[in-house]
Amino acid sequence: MADPIQVNERVQVPARAQSLKAVRSGGPGGQNVNKVSSKAELRIDLTAIEGLDEGALARLRFLIRNQMDSEGQWIITSDRFRDLPKNIEDARTKAISVIAQALVIPKARHKTRPTKGSQERRIESKKRVGVVKAGRKGAWD
Repeated sequence: MADPIQVNERVQVPARAQSLKAVRSGGPGGQNVNKVSSKAELRIDLTAIEGLDEGALARLRFLIRNQMDSEGQWIITSDRFRDLPKNIEDARTKAISVIAQALVIPKARHKTRPTKGSQERRIESKKRVGVVKAGRKGAWD
């Protein structure tokens, strides 16, 4: 069984929430590509992740919305390396980085008004364009 994935001191993915499968990697590789299963496919049950609050879980679901299967499990694949243990470690690292990204609470945006200088620059720019277009008016007569 896999070891738990420790994201930080509060959040971890227990071993019971993970399932690992080795599959054949696609792409070029010669004769070896048809014989060796070196691609790692890690599946994580989101409901079993310990330490995630509702907001972080919702952010995680949004981040991985295209990587979920029909049962709601998160599928992480890695075929960067020709070695299965390296691909397993890479898939675990991908999981840690995405979960850590979901733990960050996004900063709320506050509405601001345009400055007086920016409004004046905008109007001046529009006037310059209008002068250029007015200059083209008599060219076809």
